[in-house]
Amino acid sequence: MMGSTHFLMQRLPNVQAEMSLHVLAYNLRRAINILGVAKIVAQMQAA
Repeated sequence: MMGSTHFLMQRLPNVQAEMSLHVLAYNLRRAINILGVAKIVAQMQAA
């Protein structure tokens, strides 16, 4: 779905960071699809 089939980095700490970014992107994309861009932006500005 995200277009990656392997990790670009090597060594465990770097792979963990890369995986964390993939998970963050997935969750943000999911939130945008569920709530919509306007509501996400409003929530981010309120925080």
